[in-house]
Parts: sequence; structure tokens; C-alpha cells
Amino acid sequence: MTPIAAEIFKAYDIRGIVDKTLTEEGCELIGRALATTAKARGVSKFVVGRDGRLSGPRLSKALARGLTAGGIDVIDIGVVATPMVYFATFLFETGSGVMVTGSHNPPEYNGLKMMLAGDTLAAETIQDLRRVVESGKFVAPAKAGAQSQADVSGPYLDRITSGVKLERPMTIAVDCGNGSPGAFAPKLFRRLGCEVIELFCEVDGNFPNHHPDPSKPENLKDLISALARTDAEVGFAFDGDGDRLGVVTKTGTIIYPDRQLMLFAEEVLSRNAGAEIIFDVKCTRNLYPWIRKHGGRPLLWKTGHSLMKQKLRETGAPLAGEMSGHIFFKDRWYGFDDGLYSGARMLELLSRVPDGSKLLESLPDSISTPELNMALEHEGDNHKLIEKLQQSAKFEGATEVNTIDGLRVEYPDGFGLMRASNTTPVLVLRFEGDSDAALARIQNDFKRVLLEAKPDARIPY
Repeated sequence: MTPIAAEIFKAYDIRGIVDKTLTEEGCELIGRALATTAKARGVSKFVVGRDGRLSGPRLSKALARGLTAGGIDVIDIGVVATPMVYFATFLFETGSGVMVTGSHNPPEYNGLKMMLAGDTLAAETIQDLRRVVESGKFVAPAKAGAQSQADVSGPYLDRITSGVKLERPMTIAVDCGNGSPGAFAPKLFRRLGCEVIELFCEVDGNFPNHHPDPSKPENLKDLISALARTDAEVGFAFDGDGDRLGVVTKTGTIIYPDRQLMLFAEEVLSRNAGAEIIFDVKCTRNLYPWIRKHGGRPLLWKTGHSLMKQKLRETGAPLAGEMSGHIFFKDRWYGFDDGLYSGARMLELLSRVPDGSKLLESLPDSISTPELNMALEHEGDNHKLIEKLQQSAKFEGATEVNTIDGLRVEYPDGFGLMRASNTTPVLVLRFEGDSDAALARIQNDFKRVLLEAKPDARIPY
């Protein structure tokens, strides 16, 4: 058995603490396993990119060593945002690539997001890769693969700016949290005709200013302050590897991704009548009537960027989105999650009205909670509890119980969600109501159900 930490093989990617659970040796072995799997599928070339983390250069070199040892040619595209790796798999017609990124995790983490033959690896395919690593049975090619370097930033920016046009110049504030999008996002928006006020756009793997995670309100304080003191009319924030977008209005209102999706859906459906629009189980129930009103068909699906991409391909839907901030445009784009492209599409829409912030704030909203985490003792306990509840739980006054990803329970005046995290032993809960009273009632119903199944449960509200 090859020594490698099994717990780094997550549901959507590989992720671990550098030099503890994720080592250079481990990355090289993962490269060998990817090469073995790729050869079996007729793939001979991979794109490799990395974010701005300090461990990125050595981990990506180790990965490339493993790939080339397995006979795979590697195109190294350097420090990029994750969507630029996805773009490069189309540009170089490889369908296969790896982004070395810790995404929004603390600086001591890093990881791998992987595509093979057009598919984003997830769930069982990632476990298959682990099994190849552990077996040590790697392909032994007649000759090693070659390595080359390429800069894809020019073609990437050209591709976006050739298809997205603003109707008026805009002033915007952009906070990149010292992640890799800082090297590209300001340039992109200036090319679209914007005046850009930059916050923390210097790429620095120490993340000295704040954590690069726009889903957490505390990380948007600097952006809100910049909007208040400058003439910027809207603010964008990106996560550490640029596949998620945060949006803040002039008044400091955070427009969460499920509301962003409303604006995108309206525009996409104006050209794709009757199309499905996919959103994950964490998203607002307001999406159902909104999508139907604009001539579309709402489709609720599982959380997870790789699972969403699979569903997008399966259904042919032109648009999908997650509460976490991953937005997937198949309409006029390639179907992968791209925070920078989503920002460009957002500016295109906001430039059509005199007051973009007013348009964003007018989107339907409800009273809701953030994600609440209920910790459990052991790995796997959360999945066991959800399975038990799916079979036995009875909810008072519910109109529908959806079990595609945990339990999403619809009521006449709101919804409640609990699902097992795929990365840590916690239950993720989220609630929405038409009023404070409805929200409290739904939360109490969930508390009752949880305590009936697990009397010692530590309910996080």
C-alpha cells in the first residue's frame, strides 16, 4: 500500500494541509494515477495551473512529474484563476486539466480540482483515483510525456470581451482578497470599459488582509466601505481561485448568489424560452416562481460544483447556480463555473439601467438564515443521521419533502434544509420564511425532528 492520506480525497476535489496530509510525494502519485486513468480513456495531454498559494509551485511541479512519468504531455499555464484552467482545456482541446488550488481555505491548505476527458472528477471517480494511488499499479509508458508552458490570459480575456458588451461605462470596486483573480479581474473589467477601484488585487498566498471567501459577510466589509467612500456603483468580490463571485450594492447590501441567479435567469430565458434553470438545494424558494414567470423550468439539484456541471451536461440547461457562488453559464459560454465571466455578464445587465444597485435590490427577497453547522462526533455520522431522518422524519404542515440531497422541506410560507456536508462531519442547515414567525416555526419543527432522532444533538440555533 502506498502511503497517502485517504481523507484528502473529498467529494468534489482533493484537499489537505500542505506537508501533512497533502505532500509533494502525494501529488506526484496522484499525477501517476491520473495518467493511468487518462491513458485508459485515450487522453494524452493535460493542462496544469495553480493559484497564488506559496506551496503552489512545488506541488504543481510534483503533479506534473507524475503526469509526465505516466506518458502524459503537460501544458503548464502558471498562476491563474481556476476557470482559466477549464478554459484552457477547450483552447488546447485536451478536455483534461488540473488546478492546484486551496480555493477559499486557509493558507496552509492546498488541493486539486480535476477534469478528465471533459468530465469534472467527483464523488466515486475521485475515490477510484485514490484506489489507483493505493494500489501502486501505474501505467508504464514507452516514453515520458513532454512539458511546455503557455500563457492563456490573452485568449481568455479576448474570448470574454468579444462576447460581452457594456452599454455605458461604469465605475466598480473589486476585492480579490489577494487571490489569483487579482492578476486578471481588474484587467478584464477595464477592457470592458470600467473604471476599477482595486482592493487587495496583489496576489499574495499569505492572504494578509482578509480571507478570500465572499460567501462570508465579514470578508466583504472592506468592499462595503469602499463603495461608501468612492463613486463606485457596485462592488465585486472573488474567492481565492476565482470560480465564485460576491456582489455588493452601493448601499452595502449583499446580493447573495441565489438572487444573482434571478437576474441571469431572466436574461438567459429571454433567448432560451422554456429552458431548464438549475439551482442547488440551498437556494431561495423565490427562484421557482421567478423562473416560471420568465418562461423557464426550475430544477432543484444537489450541492457541489462538480455535480452541478454533470447535471448541466446531462440536461442541456443553459444556466445553473449554487448558493455558494458558483454560477455556470452554458449560454454564450462553456458551462463551467467562472466568477470573472459571471462578473462580466452581471456588468452587461447592470449597464443597461441607470442605477444597477437599485435593480439588484429590487429582486425578490425573503427572511433567511446563513448556513448553520451542527457538528457530529465522527466522520460519517452526518450521513447516517440524514439517512435515518429521510426514512422516519415527519414534518408538521409540510407541502413537500425533497430527498435528493439531505432533506429540503417546503412549507406554504418557507423552507428548511438539512444535508450532510461532504467535506466535514457536520449537518448543514438553512432556513427561509416569508416572516419572522414563519422562520421561527420552521426552525422549531426541524429542532423537534432532530431531537427525536438524536436527543443529545447540539442544535446550532
